[in-house]
Amino acid sequence: MELHGPKLLGASYKDPISSFSLFQKFSIQNPEIYWSIVLQELSITFQKAPRCILDRTEKPNGRWLPDSMLNIAECCLRSSSRLLRDDNSLAIVWRDEGCDNSNVNHMTLKQLREKVTLVANALDATFSKGDVVAIDMPLTVDAVVIYLAIVLAGLVVVSIADSFAANEVAVRLLISKAKGIFTQDFILRGGKKYPLYSRVIEGGSCKAIVIPASGNRLEVDLREQDLSWEEFISTAKEFPRSNCYSPMYHSIDAMTNILFSSGTTGEPKAIPWTQRSPIRCAADSWAHMDVQPGDVFCWPTNLGWAMGPVSVYSAFLTGATLALYHGSPLGYGFGKFVQDAGVTMLGTVPSLVKTWKDTRCMEGLNWTKIRYFASTGETSNVDDDLWLSSRSYYKPLFECCGGTELGSSFIVGSPVQPQAFGAFSTASMTTGFVILDEHGIPSPDDQPCIGEIGLFPTYLGASSELLNADHDEVYFKGMPIYNGMQLRRHGDIIKRTVGGYFVVQGRADDTMNLGGIKTSSVELERICDHVDESLLETAAVAVSPIQGGPEQLVILVVLREGYKKSPQELKIKFSKAIQSNLNPLFKVGFVKIVPSFPRTASNKLLRRVLRKQMKDEIALQSQL
Repeated sequence: MELHGPKLLGASYKDPISSFSLFQKFSIQNPEIYWSIVLQELSITFQKAPRCILDRTEKPNGRWLPDSMLNIAECCLRSSSRLLRDDNSLAIVWRDEGCDNSNVNHMTLKQLREKVTLVANALDATFSKGDVVAIDMPLTVDAVVIYLAIVLAGLVVVSIADSFAANEVAVRLLISKAKGIFTQDFILRGGKKYPLYSRVIEGGSCKAIVIPASGNRLEVDLREQDLSWEEFISTAKEFPRSNCYSPMYHSIDAMTNILFSSGTTGEPKAIPWTQRSPIRCAADSWAHMDVQPGDVFCWPTNLGWAMGPVSVYSAFLTGATLALYHGSPLGYGFGKFVQDAGVTMLGTVPSLVKTWKDTRCMEGLNWTKIRYFASTGETSNVDDDLWLSSRSYYKPLFECCGGTELGSSFIVGSPVQPQAFGAFSTASMTTGFVILDEHGIPSPDDQPCIGEIGLFPTYLGASSELLNADHDEVYFKGMPIYNGMQLRRHGDIIKRTVGGYFVVQGRADDTMNLGGIKTSSVELERICDHVDESLLETAAVAVSPIQGGPEQLVILVVLREGYKKSPQELKIKFSKAIQSNLNPLFKVGFVKIVPSFPRTASNKLLRRVLRKQMKDEIALQSQL
């Protein structure tokens, strides 16, 4: 702002704080100017430069960075004078769970590059260019190396969360047509050992490369077609120059990663990330969280969720150090790692913060090196946010709301704006949107309102296709035209407050966030319907507590005639079925038995009515 503001805004520029909103609007109207600056700041290196920043002749979205070629993983591994990064710069710091009193482990950029090079050569010996290869394991140093190597070698990553049940793994392998999968024999977390390889092979028959969770020896027997990590790496050593690798340069449009987001149909949407997506997420971290060289970036997550790749690219493309904890982030061990690693930017999900606060597990730790906190995935609780901020002299906490299909956040916070807990202070740079009323009419930009958000379609990094659904129907069909643009659907209901802040009010469709994980009512109901013979039908809705905080899963039930069941009995059965067949992290808040469900004239279930009924009931109970 100080460097470019006076030139770009002219006499309107005052200072970074008072002129920020004006600069954000300038970036919407002049994205070509903004992105030309950002590409230099991130030191993105093109093998073939784009002929322009945005070709607006290609409707509806325009075409970003047309005709350019690069390898985005190579950009992560390059030395850069602009980023003050050389071979000896710290790339990754990490610690294993249970080693709280050990020194933090360090990996330099050169060491990271060497490991990625070795794995890339092994990939060439095992797979073919363009093959799709999955990763289903915790976010460890090995996972980061594998991720970057797959992209460097010109293959495509399939991101699968390590918490998924076997059938969910199977669906994602089938949709993506994966030729192989990297995984671990077990997951070590919270002092316990959980099977992972057995889940993976139950879910698919493709070749698995299996890494030991502890030590150098696997604790499982492999299928004939599978390889141990040691066997896989040995294939690279057959190359005469296994310590060298020539990146596979692709078009900016080339697919590098397939991620999944649940839709209202019950089948997860397969969302391809191109090489634009990493540029977008790193640019947002740079602009809105001030991530820069010298920072230590930590966000406990998994490569199966968008925040996994976002964390990798946000650290390496800005010159920051990535901090990884190999274990559960729920307890003291993680907190001590944050202290000892000197973390300066800590990302969270609200459920995690609530656990820290309620268990008081972080007492006695020094987190004062943290400059900023960030939160995403679900609705925040103001009291929990205040507690978190107090861990580091009340440093700002930036809320982030976006989507896997966007590769970024559309509303966020900013270091040069006052922040309000549980709220968003601005649209992200270059992001334009309107808030639509119930008739689809945009509300005035300067007035408080509530409604569904409609995004401007010229959004660098946003998806342009889905592998298993009609992209236009999912994101554009039925959305209104605004200033000659067909708006892009996101699905969130947004409230703009009197003070100009934004608050997310929930989903316009029937998807929900449970513990920071997006899922759909249909997925949950499909499992619950078969839990007990007494069930005629079920409906799954998510309701936020009156005092704020993460959404609670409510299962409403209509029983068959002649049957009697207690809500508590059904709650136990639903919880067990959902955790076994969908995700072990999901919890049922409570169960309510009702005589019937509200429906439309065409017999469609009105979940929004059920959601409102449950919200009103919870509000009434809180007053008693």
